[in-house]
Amino acid sequence: MIRWRYGTVTGVRGGWRGCTELEVDVEAREGEDAYSARGLAYDQLVGVPEVGDRVLLNCNAIAKGLGTGGYALVIAVPDRLPADVDGPGHIVKARYTPMQAMRLAVDEDDSPYRAAVEDCEDLGGMPVVVADLHSALAPVLAGIHATAPDAKVAYVMTDGGSLPAWFSRQLDQLSDRIRTVVTAGQCFGGDLEATNIHNALIAARTVGGADIAIVAQGPGNLGTGTVWGFSGTAAGEAVNAASVLGGRPVASLRISEGDARERHRGVSHHSMTAYGKVALAAADIPVPDELPADLEPKIRAQLAELPERHRQIEIDCSGLAEAMQALPVRLSTMGRGLDKDRVYFIAEAAAGRHAAQIAKRRD
Repeated sequence: MIRWRYGTVTGVRGGWRGCTELEVDVEAREGEDAYSARGLAYDQLVGVPEVGDRVLLNCNAIAKGLGTGGYALVIAVPDRLPADVDGPGHIVKARYTPMQAMRLAVDEDDSPYRAAVEDCEDLGGMPVVVADLHSALAPVLAGIHATAPDAKVAYVMTDGGSLPAWFSRQLDQLSDRIRTVVTAGQCFGGDLEATNIHNALIAARTVGGADIAIVAQGPGNLGTGTVWGFSGTAAGEAVNAASVLGGRPVASLRISEGDARERHRGVSHHSMTAYGKVALAAADIPVPDELPADLEPKIRAQLAELPERHRQIEIDCSGLAEAMQALPVRLSTMGRGLDKDRVYFIAEAAAGRHAAQIAKRRD
């Protein structure tokens, strides 16, 4: 189940917040030659490896040729273990795995935020943008700040993809535009930790002081091509959570003109299932006024199939492409940028714009 390998660090490529990227020489095993690979270490879990360190690696991603997570992951630096770190917090994330980590959650007894979280009765109408993919984070944020430049935004990361928030370079690059990162459920490494999405949203509001929350899984969407078999069903559950907490759910549409897979062309079957079948509460569904002419009839027909409880709202998308191009990140979804799948990014930015318009009316 795990391709355990030893390796030696031959170089440090760099890194970003919470991560060190390495060059490693992976030792040969019977039937396999030695090879070199990119390695990744999570600093708070294993320490910071140095050139010459012997490391224990998980090489599953290398063997499978994965894109997003294509690293030899450092499990330990056996000869130079990091010091023990004692402190408050007993919430275990990545539970009962060899890498389970103790974190201080906002909702446990030792947290200085426990009272604030427990005393919060609802979100007071705070808009909550729900997205399927982590790649939606940047365009949603661009849409928000293009419309309400001073809006305070929290990102709630759910555990359908990467568990460590540190894996996301976007979070590092967008750190000056995101007020608070809250990691919910089994994922960890945010500014705040929460046991589930409900208290994560409450923490975003009461502790993070957010005007708007964006909810999406971390990098690395899981999909099987079946109706229910994808991690983005959590988007529908997030709509329900935002609604029951007195927030204003904003369901961003995953639309594509560049995806070769028919199930994702037009409105993705992920959005149709998450919002059409999983989300039992009503949500605002922003629809961009800029749709590809060849796909617009199909998109309109798909939108007509969504339940009437949702409110479909057409959004003026002027200026959104320029706002996204000004971001300090490279826009990419499944390897496609703004030039290859414009409508995907425009639709996500439209959701951000709508949330910002709601927030401005609440001020």
